[in-house]
Amino acid sequence: MWGVPRWLQSRRGPAPGGGRRPPSGAGAARAAALRDALSGIGTTLDEGTTCAELTAVTARLTGGAAAVLSRGPDTGPEPDIGSGSGTGPGLDTGSGPDTGLGIDTGSGLDTATGTDTGPGHGDAPGSPHRTGGHAGYRAVSGDVELLPAVGWALAVSRAGGLPAGVRAQGPPGAPGRSVLVTPLTSGGDQYGLLVTVRRGAPHDRSEAELLALLAERAASHIRHARAHERLSRTAGDLQRALLAEPGRPHPNLDIAVRHLPAGGRTLVGGDWCETVRLHFGRTLLVVGDVMGHGLEAAVDMNAYRSSLRYIASADLPPHRVLRQMDDIAAGEADRRPATCLLARIDPGRGQITLAGAGHLPPLLIGPDGAAALLPVPVGPPLGTGLGGYESVTHPAAPGQTLLLFTDGLVERRGEDIDRSLARLAGLHFPAGQDIEAVLDTVLTGLDARHAEDDVAVLAARPHPRRPPGEPPYGTRASS
Repeated sequence: MWGVPRWLQSRRGPAPGGGRRPPSGAGAARAAALRDALSGIGTTLDEGTTCAELTAVTARLTGGAAAVLSRGPDTGPEPDIGSGSGTGPGLDTGSGPDTGLGIDTGSGLDTATGTDTGPGHGDAPGSPHRTGGHAGYRAVSGDVELLPAVGWALAVSRAGGLPAGVRAQGPPGAPGRSVLVTPLTSGGDQYGLLVTVRRGAPHDRSEAELLALLAERAASHIRHARAHERLSRTAGDLQRALLAEPGRPHPNLDIAVRHLPAGGRTLVGGDWCETVRLHFGRTLLVVGDVMGHGLEAAVDMNAYRSSLRYIASADLPPHRVLRQMDDIAAGEADRRPATCLLARIDPGRGQITLAGAGHLPPLLIGPDGAAALLPVPVGPPLGTGLGGYESVTHPAAPGQTLLLFTDGLVERRGEDIDRSLARLAGLHFPAGQDIEAVLDTVLTGLDARHAEDDVAVLAARPHPRRPPGEPPYGTRASS
């Protein structure tokens, strides 16, 4: 990169003293400028942001326009750039006759230099600058009309042999423009091309080497961003597998569930919801929150969920279900603690029986929209082995909605939890809302999509009348 300091100096005028070696202060300034340019690229793990930062820095340093031709992350590690066998998957080359490269190079393109040597190279119809289009470019900085056709840029990149970039005096039909095409390469893999263009003086070798340095930095961050995206997709697939829809409740109960991972990304976590169908028209509703985040929390969440299904099948009171779950979890040294809330709804008797293990209380919303928190006896989190769980029963009327949730819905940094719960209870619920609309009101009113923690919410509403063919609620079948 011997040309980088020379290029930086050229952008600041002649060196002091008639070209003699500049003083150390000027060298430090140039080094600072280079550091500043590099530090502005790759500030996030988002590929689009990295490309935009790269083109912005490039356009500022070269005084022209810049854009990226990006190769998609799902087309393999080796893009077909420079092979001469096609344009490569994931690159939009625009329109034009097929030349074996998949692009229209034009009759007057000198592929050794990228210059137009044929007749009629003005802005005439049919020139690659006019027909190739700009549809394949992304993260454009500067005047997009300066950019050459995508196919032309790809052809020049294949014809060039300079590792620092491909210099071209200008695309056909665009005299007076200089184009530099630089591969985005990291770890032996190519992720696309950086295309730089300006009017006036052609790019020199020092500029090509500087942009190669910037492109290499950007490609490294793109590689990391794509690896992060692959891991996030894998984590999301795992979460969707673990967070299967809750079991089927009785027909006398409407259920709605929402999961919102923190930060808007689908990541594995420990928040979960479940419903277990019991005898005599009753349904057990469950929400839980395993301590921590990530894969380990998700694995423990699945273990808690499995033990719940097994224990609840015995139709025990909610507090006894918690006690047995606590015993099982406490016997496993690596199991993370978890909070949990159980609500057994019995529409036939008009009852809700609650038991909690260190969890926040549920919200009961009346048909008229009035809401209040239901008291729950405080018990220790699951996995502590302390036991001491109790149940409490509240009356339930037809048309009421019971809302169970994890702490991510209401907790905010620096805010007292009582105030957070009061904010939930103070939401306005229009009378007659359906159960999905209730969840929309809660999530919107509390801005849950920007919560700092994962959110899981379960809403349940008993039917006011039994469905046709169902026995009266509360009728005990003879065994």
